Amino acid sequence: MAAASDQSNERCHYQEWMHLQEEELSELTQAAAAAAACAANDAELSRLVDKVIRHFEEYTRQRHVMALADVSPYYAPTWCTSLERSVLWIGGCRPSSYIRLIYALCGLDLESHLSDFLTGESSLGQLSPRQLVSVDGLHQRTIREERALSTKLATLQEDLLDNPIAAMVVAGEEGDVEGALDKHGREMAGVMGEADGLRVGTVKEIVRILTPRQAVEFLAAGKKLRLCMREWGKKRDLDHGRLIN
Repeated sequence: MAAASDQSNERCHYQEWMHLQEEELSELTQAAAAAAACAANDAELSRLVDKVIRHFEEYTRQRHVMALADVSPYYAPTWCTSLERSVLWIGGCRPSSYIRLIYALCGLDLESHLSDFLTGESSLGQLSPRQLVSVDGLHQRTIREERALSTKLATLQEDLLDNPIAAMVVAGEEGDVEGALDKHGREMAGVMGEADGLRVGTVKEIVRILTPRQAVEFLAAGKKLRLCMREWGKKRDLDHGRLIN
């Protein structure tokens, strides 16, 4: 019964988060339109950006607490579509993908039509040389930190069937395996917590580099892309006869 309750809580938490994404996308889109029409000032835009980031921080804090009790579902969440699960990195988006989104919105990714799809005309196409240098530096640092976390996760995954768990199974000491698995789960939750910290930290650094209007447009584009990925995933699951959660 406890496991069923954990799964239900995890699913509800995610669904509430996705509902919040829809609400925030509407707010951000309206704010971006107001900024383009000179009907919103930087202070108003900054307050909205700060609120969105606070929600992101709170979401990651809450799910870390839940992951400490049951981390495995977060690495292959049944509440996500198959498409969403296929692009997960340690339970979420790669932080570097946020920066690649900026490049696409700036038109620096010449093969991409993402900017037109997500925002149409955008002030992100007007990044200053100083901003571009800052974004590039952040990109390089983020990739290094991603690689370090990927290595850490790989080590933990290898350890799962290595000593002492393998030795316990061979020796018939199944009673001790649960304790070892619990310890391993806490370590996996710790890595996911670090990854979430990198995700939040990267977004914070991005909005620090951008102007308030640019930050609003960036956050709106990211949320639109995230919600579209979910809808595309649902359609593909239906097309292939897979159960939609």
